[in-house]
Amino acid sequence: MTTGDMSGARLVREHTVLSVVVGSRAYGLDTEDSDIDRRGVFVVPTPLFWGFDKPPSHVDGPDPERFSWEFERFCTLALAANPTVLECLWSPLVEQVTDVGRELLEIRDAFLSRHAQRTFTRYADSQFRKLEGDYRNRGEPRWKHVMHLLRLLISGRHLVEHGEPLVRVDEYREPLLAVRRGELDWAEIERWRAALEKDMDAASDTGPLPPEPDRARVEDLLISVRRRAVS
Repeated sequence: MTTGDMSGARLVREHTVLSVVVGSRAYGLDTEDSDIDRRGVFVVPTPLFWGFDKPPSHVDGPDPERFSWEFERFCTLALAANPTVLECLWSPLVEQVTDVGRELLEIRDAFLSRHAQRTFTRYADSQFRKLEGDYRNRGEPRWKHVMHLLRLLISGRHLVEHGEPLVRVDEYREPLLAVRRGELDWAEIERWRAALEKDMDAASDTGPLPPEPDRARVEDLLISVRRRAVS
């Protein structure tokens, strides 16, 4: 068996262990024209790693609005508290899950740590800098992106304070959709953003998250999955 035996699209079709809906429909922020954004995890058959040409660590597609990570890459990103990856583990809209996928969901708390406060705020800060440039240069940022960055900070605050990310944000739906429609001025958005980041910072040392993720527990599952995928 070589990497040529299996394309990325085929890996996703035949070896997906978890597929979820993310984006506006999972967050409770969908409108009539919202797409269905899907994210997934697939397991590459172990023999495909034995040759010189390695299998892909991620696949964009094969369907529109779908992106998938190979199991190990997904775990690595989740251990680093990648916001997008962590939210996949808490999505309320699970479309496909195998036994391995259920095992992954069962240990999802092992990925969590106080590193989340830093990764969530750093990502939001970097994106807000770009949006501020748009606001200064064109007088109008991409309001939908602004909405999702505020939602990300709401999710991160909940994670730091309560020990798991908040995916559905029904309580904040109307003010967030008002941001999307451009109905809040930039000063209001900056105040909201600053308050969310301040709350996250205040809870980072006193919240329920451990200082480090449980890497050993995740690695035990990874090794088990690799062994089962030999044949």
